[in-house]
Amino acid sequence: MPDVGDRAPEFSLQSTRGEVRLSELTAESRVLLAFYTEDFTPLCSNEVSVLKADFEIVDSLRTKVLAISADTLESHEQFEESLGGLPFPLASDEHLTAAEAYGVVDDGEKRSRRAVFVIEKGGEITHAEPWFQPSNPSQYEEIFRALGFDAAD
Repeated sequence: MPDVGDRAPEFSLQSTRGEVRLSELTAESRVLLAFYTEDFTPLCSNEVSVLKADFEIVDSLRTKVLAISADTLESHEQFEESLGGLPFPLASDEHLTAAEAYGVVDDGEKRSRRAVFVIEKGGEITHAEPWFQPSNPSQYEEIFRALGFDAAD
């Protein structure tokens, strides 16, 4: 599993906004990379919904969001529609290539587990939350601190 200070593993996946390449995203800005287990499940719906709700803050910190699961593009499109649209793409990692590169394949090896990485412009990982729990406020605060957000501002 890559860690803080490591170069983020490259990947190219199809998404709800077309093909996404990590190197192209990190050439432009910082990236909040969020792996989640499955479309339409309660905790994963919560994870994606929280990222949607806080998207304006993340965007103001010059950070792009990319959410990834093993679900198909068709499932992602239906999931996005059920959430009333999303301001960021959902990428399909059906073969778990990205999840394997980031060390976040679940024990059953059929899905990724919930994990979040902050990747700086240029590709260095500056924050890793390999067992992300959307209901854990301290983990969520750590992600925003890694993005440079200070709630006191």
